[in-house]
Amino acid sequence: MIKHVFLDLDNTILDFDSAERNALSVALICDGIIPTDEMLSKYSEINLSQWKLLERGLLTPSEVKIRRFELFFDWLGLPLPKSLPTHYEESLADGHDFLPGAKTALDDLYGRYNLYLVSNGLAKVQAKRLADADLYRYFDGIFISENVGYNKPSKEYFDVVFSKIPSFKREEAVIVGDSLTSDVRGGKNADIKTVWFNLHGETNDTGMIPNAEISSLDELVPTLHRL
Repeated sequence: MIKHVFLDLDNTILDFDSAERNALSVALICDGIIPTDEMLSKYSEINLSQWKLLERGLLTPSEVKIRRFELFFDWLGLPLPKSLPTHYEESLADGHDFLPGAKTALDDLYGRYNLYLVSNGLAKVQAKRLADADLYRYFDGIFISENVGYNKPSKEYFDVVFSKIPSFKREEAVIVGDSLTSDVRGGKNADIKTVWFNLHGETNDTGMIPNAEISSLDELVPTLHRL
C-alpha cells in the first residue's frame, strides 16, 4: 500500500512553461530586446537541454544558470546583458500558476498520504513560488536538489531524501512527475514505484517504463489506489 507520495513541481503541479515564457519576456524587455515567439521557443529548447545535462551529472545548477543564457545569446548573435539572468530569475520566481486539476489533486491527496516535493529547480526561485502558491502546508518535506546536494534522477539524491523520512519503506513509496528522464528514471534508480504525468500525450521512446501513466491529475488518486 502506498503511504509516501513524491511529487515533482514544474509541469506537474505548477505551470512552468507559462512561467518561463513570461519570465524571459520580462527579462528581455528590461534589457531593451523585444521578444518573439521564435526567441521564446528557442530559449525553452536550450534551457531544457541544459537541465538534461544536469540530470546526467554533466552540469551543476550554477552552470545551468549561466550556460543557458550564453547559448541563447550566441544564437541571437548578441552580447549577454549582465543583468538579464537576475531579471529572469526574479520574474520566474513570481510564476506560480497551477496546472489544471493540480490544486484539487493536492487537496485530495492531503491527509491520505505523506506528501513530499522533489524538484531540480533553483532553491531561491522555487522557495518563492512555493510560498506564493501556498504549497508548503501540503508537504511533509521539501527537497530541492540545490539544497540536497544531488539532482534527480541520481540514486544519491533519493538516498538523502529517504534518510530524512522516519520509518521509510521503498515498497510504500511512489514518485509522480512529468519527466521520464528525471522523475521516472529517478524512481527506477531509487527502486520505488513511478507514475508518469503525460499531460500532452507524448510518445515514450526512452525505455523508461512507469508503473502507471496518467494524462490528467484527476486520475492520480484512483491510480495510487491501484498501485
